[in-house]
Amino acid sequence: MYLSDFSCLLFQIHSQHPTGSNFALHFSIIMATQKALVVTSIGQPVELKSSWPLHKPGPNQVQIQVTVAALNPHDAKARDFGLMIKDDLPALLANDVAGVVTALGSGVSKFKIGDAVFGYSGITPGHAQKGLQKYALLDEDYTVKVPQGFSEHQAATIPVNLSAGLIALFEGNTLGLPAPWSEEAKTFDYANTQLLIIGGGSNCGKYAIQLAQLAGIGKIVVVGGQEQELKKYGASHVLDRHGGYEVVLGRIRKVVGDDLVYCLDAVNNPEGQSLGIDALSSSKKSRFARLVPLSPPDTSKIAPKNAEFEVKDVMGIPHFWPGLAKPFFERLGQYLTDGIIVPQQYVVEEGLNAAKVNEVLDRYRDGKPVTQTHFRISK
Repeated sequence: MYLSDFSCLLFQIHSQHPTGSNFALHFSIIMATQKALVVTSIGQPVELKSSWPLHKPGPNQVQIQVTVAALNPHDAKARDFGLMIKDDLPALLANDVAGVVTALGSGVSKFKIGDAVFGYSGITPGHAQKGLQKYALLDEDYTVKVPQGFSEHQAATIPVNLSAGLIALFEGNTLGLPAPWSEEAKTFDYANTQLLIIGGGSNCGKYAIQLAQLAGIGKIVVVGGQEQELKKYGASHVLDRHGGYEVVLGRIRKVVGDDLVYCLDAVNNPEGQSLGIDALSSSKKSRFARLVPLSPPDTSKIAPKNAEFEVKDVMGIPHFWPGLAKPFFERLGQYLTDGIIVPQQYVVEEGLNAAKVNEVLDRYRDGKPVTQTHFRISK
């Protein structure tokens, strides 16, 4: 599945969201409209709008005054190619969100007004949950109180990239490793399991390492990234990504032999995909998981295998995998407090600044280095 197919499928799913009707309601107690940064046309810059609807929380939702909205690579794909938004324009961006609870929907039990929280904003019609607006909605099940000792900025580095790693590793339709808290985990041999992560220097890669360490995977082999940092997160081997395709493949095979059956590509350029698939076992059935790619791997580089391998696309949206994601989000605050999950670096820009948002998205589009950028929407 590639970018255009994913966007079409996603719209079919979220258009049937059971709480979709809630997102047409205006929250008139505070104001009827609000400021937001909006994608009005695919391939064009985001624009500041002063009359974006402000929505009431539905059942099991909270409304927050957004303090932090963080951008990720998929936001550039949304603006430029319509990923997840092309059939629902005008649209907002930013699924990494933190803020202060201002209203509670019916059935909410975990939060009270005034709580500082962070969460994964859902992919729903009307974009009531996205971060680049003054007020947003979050689903209670995918929202967490900011633990004592952590800032809202630290918390906002987590939801999107951590969820991608969570679903890539532990969802049955992707790599299918048992979640560490599941019944299956009690008998699964994590210690003798090998996992290869391509793109360990990315935020998604770093969180995937932490999740693999949480599970107790015995050999976590990473291509790319800073060795000292990634070993701190749990990597057992950090391999240089430079030197050419065959050289890097040789480094991987020296560590994993012909026993690798799990690989995650956290970056997904064509060569990285080919490398990950090529490194899989030739004699054992295996799986390769990738975030939604812009283009397919170069299959001419991949040597024939005697055993079957499966390529799995990761739809890293927790709302679509509640059986896995809900229990994880329930534990996430404690994982942060215990140092099991470590927030990543960020830089801060002030306000709903369309020029700065477009600048960051342009850098993602052009493949330039980007430290996750947080927009401080309110104090």
